[in-house]
Amino acid sequence: MAEKSTGFISEFKQFIARGNVMDMAVGVIVGGAFKSIADSLVNDIMMPLISLLTGNVSFSTMSVVVGDNLTVIPYGNFLAAVLNFLITAFAVFCLVKGINRFHKKKEAAPPPPPSPSKEEALLTEIRDLLKEQQK
Repeated sequence: MAEKSTGFISEFKQFIARGNVMDMAVGVIVGGAFKSIADSLVNDIMMPLISLLTGNVSFSTMSVVVGDNLTVIPYGNFLAAVLNFLITAFAVFCLVKGINRFHKKKEAAPPPPPSPSKEEALLTEIRDLLKEQQK
């Protein structure tokens, strides 16, 4: 039984040590940190500016009352979340676009094949002449 658990643990260590798993872990951590930046941008900078444009109406207080004042739908929070998503999606798009541009520069077109040597050109010419004579 100890061998199986040791084998399982070593297999798990190999799985964790793979590059793509580590890259994904780093991506999740950086993404979480970026989310807090995007949240702050939306909540602390953009929403106050937008509320100034809408007559000092705070998005957090925007809501619709449905029925006999029993159900309140706070759509302002939803609008803030949508704006937050759009900012995050735009930032990720710009990041991916930059990375793709970087990779395209690295993958420059391969150089053209070298021109045939004098011997190869001469042999090709002889081959073509022999084909013509056979016809």
